[in-house]
Amino acid sequence: MHKGGWVYIMTNRRNGTLYCGVTGDLSRRAWQHREGLVEGFTKQYDLKRLVWYEHFPDIRDAIQREKTIKHWSRAWKVRLIHGMNPDWDDLYETLSH
Repeated sequence: MHKGGWVYIMTNRRNGTLYCGVTGDLSRRAWQHREGLVEGFTKQYDLKRLVWYEHFPDIRDAIQREKTIKHWSRAWKVRLIHGMNPDWDDLYETLSH
């Protein structure tokens, strides 16, 4: 049996740089990004604001969704964020930790 997964988008500010990722534990992963513990793109661009996420019962579906979103244009990603979070608020505080 496969665990569920989350697809998420991090940014540094409203209409800023976007990063799309996938994880089995969204609270932990968002915290790692906020604390600068994830080496690479998110740390380099200071992407600490969780602005969008989507849950899947099966991690394999989350991985496929992440791959799909990564091929989207920026405008489509921004539209996705606006659908859930029009003010680009940091959603980290709304997660149950």
